[in-house]
This record gives sequence, structure tokens and C-alpha cells, in this order.
Amino acid sequence: MITVTAAVLSKDNKIFLARRNSETKHAGKWEFPGGKMEQGESVEQCLTREIKEEFSINIAVNEFFTESIHEYEDAKIRLLAYRITWVSGKMIPKDHDRLAWVPPDKLLDYDLLPADIPIAQECKKRINSM
Repeated sequence: MITVTAAVLSKDNKIFLARRNSETKHAGKWEFPGGKMEQGESVEQCLTREIKEEFSINIAVNEFFTESIHEYEDAKIRLLAYRITWVSGKMIPKDHDRLAWVPPDKLLDYDLLPADIPIAQECKKRINSM
């Protein structure tokens, strides 16, 4: 099983989603951004690195949010979602062609990656604390 991180970034009662561009695996699917943990890397280090690489922003990793386990055709993943805070930098997407700030009750209207759906469901449950 591969451990992958996901960022739950919120502002103004909306949650950040990004759509994978046509040159990436699962092109056109929306996700809570993040990525695979590297050997010896903590969740915090992974999320900080991935968000910096994918969006050129600096973040702070906050509390654990939820977990999702999903088996894709080529791999089984354990997706660990954490709340994050945008600290600095201008967002410049590198692997995504669309970005969206979405009310929690509208997240499931997006064509999310299967492993991200439980995170969206949890966001909807916690709508008043987002």
C-alpha cells in the first residue's frame, strides 16, 4: 500500500480543489492536492514539499482531518488528509489546469478521484467548521 497525503485548504468557508491537467495520470479529475510520501519523510514534510512543488506556495500543516483507503487498478493507496494553512507565496499551478474554491456542500458535484470522495464527504459533514 502506498501512503499519499492530501491537503484540505479552506478560506472564506470554501475548500480548495485542483483538476489534474491532460499530461498527468487521472487527467481531468479533481483532487485535494498532495502526493506520495518519500522514504523517511513525515506527513508534514511531504505535504509541504508537494504543495510547494505543485503550487509554489508555502504552507503550515495543521491537524489530521481524515483517511481514505482506495484500490486503483495499479495500486492500493492510503490517503491521509490534513488541514493546512496557506502561509505565503503566489499560487502558480504546475500539474493542474483548473483551480476552484468550493463550498463544502458542493464538493461532490466535482468529478473527484475515487480516493478523494471520502474527504469531500467528511468536509460536507463538518460544513460549519470549514
